[in-house]
Amino acid sequence: MASGEVKEDKYRTHMYGEAEKNTKWVYGVPPNYDVVNKLFEEGRTKIWPTGSLEEKVQNLVKTWEMEMFHKKSTEDYKTVDPNKYTVSINGRKALSLKQVAMLGGGYNNLLQTSLPDSLRCYNPAEETADSSHRAFTTTFPRGFAVEILHVYSGPPVIVYKFRHWGYMEGPFKGHAPTGEMVQFIGMSIFELDEQEKIVKVQFFYDRGELLGGLLKGSSSSDSGILEDGASTCPLMKKTG
Repeated sequence: MASGEVKEDKYRTHMYGEAEKNTKWVYGVPPNYDVVNKLFEEGRTKIWPTGSLEEKVQNLVKTWEMEMFHKKSTEDYKTVDPNKYTVSINGRKALSLKQVAMLGGGYNNLLQTSLPDSLRCYNPAEETADSSHRAFTTTFPRGFAVEILHVYSGPPVIVYKFRHWGYMEGPFKGHAPTGEMVQFIGMSIFELDEQEKIVKVQFFYDRGELLGGLLKGSSSSDSGILEDGASTCPLMKKTG
């Protein structure tokens, strides 16, 4: 959602200023988070005190997420050590940044699954970085906000509970928008090194909480084949 130019962001660092003047951005310019920040402020359930551990962790998570989705070169990452960094989802094999990129990055990495292809309502193996980004930004035109619900331990090993949410105001894989809130809650562990760079990330959540909410809308095809050629979920007609 990179549009326009702003001087700073309320919740994210490493976007503007002298240190970022040579940063290569995926969409040419730094992203503008004004719309999703408004969604966050209107829908959050926690308001953490300025300077608190919870606020610092929340801002770190938002900044990390911004870099993962919007900075083109790993050399421009400030929150992680690109040479040490690994990420794993639900106990799966930890992946390096290079391996994440090979999967298509972003949502493809975060929605990895062991389900057979025939049961995948969203198949990361068939998506590119661009197609996955387009799918979710179309579905959530106001963005997909994140808040920290609880921090169980501080650095160097940060353990926290989070909530992600947005409103399905656009279609998803042939399913009509419902206008309803779609959310999921999960746990994560960030491990930092001596330089306070993230070197290991672990996420634990049910991807079905997200995808299930996106399949409630009526399908654009009764044949089971979507406009983009991808198969619908076999259980589609039992949802909603």
